[in-house]
Amino acid sequence: WTEFYLHDVPLDHLNDSPRFEFDFSLVEYDKRRVSHHEAALKLKARQLFQKIRETLDKNEAHFSYLLLGKYPVRPEDDFEEFAGKPVSVVNKPGNRQMSPPRTVVDLHVDKLTDDWKGMDNFAKLDMQIKAFEKYFDLAIAHRQDQLIVVHGVGKGVLRDEIHEILRHKREVRYFVNQYHPSFGYGATEIHFQYP
Repeated sequence: WTEFYLHDVPLDHLNDSPRFEFDFSLVEYDKRRVSHHEAALKLKARQLFQKIRETLDKNEAHFSYLLLGKYPVRPEDDFEEFAGKPVSVVNKPGNRQMSPPRTVVDLHVDKLTDDWKGMDNFAKLDMQIKAFEKYFDLAIAHRQDQLIVVHGVGKGVLRDEIHEILRHKREVRYFVNQYHPSFGYGATEIHFQYP
């Protein structure tokens, strides 16, 4: 474990809401634990200044965010250890089924929920990011070659968030946001790489 100090990052390297991506892995291999675990911390200016204010009010020297409590255990249905060996899977009642993959995912909020009208922008963005992460993980689980994510044009907030996440994913070979006959500039095409 090491400590990371925000004041060590030059201010001109930060935007209005910086996102820090962390990738944890074990020093020694443990077959009961996942090979790596990703975590992210996104700081909003208002929340950061509120934390600073609370720290000053309590006369404390620092504040911290917990990124990882216990290192995650490998799910029972993870077949990584059987790679290259024939495996038979019997579908028994009650078994969890993996969702089917998609080659195109539409993240427009009205496609994700019927109850979007009363939601604020932050809640909508959070829902869209979670949906993106779900289908991104499914694409990797199914070892897809590519995935198209439809985020729309708008002000580009969702697109920028997705691109920032993609820059830190080891499975992404490259991604492009170029004109597409079906989506215009409102979609990002992701191409994957696997070891």
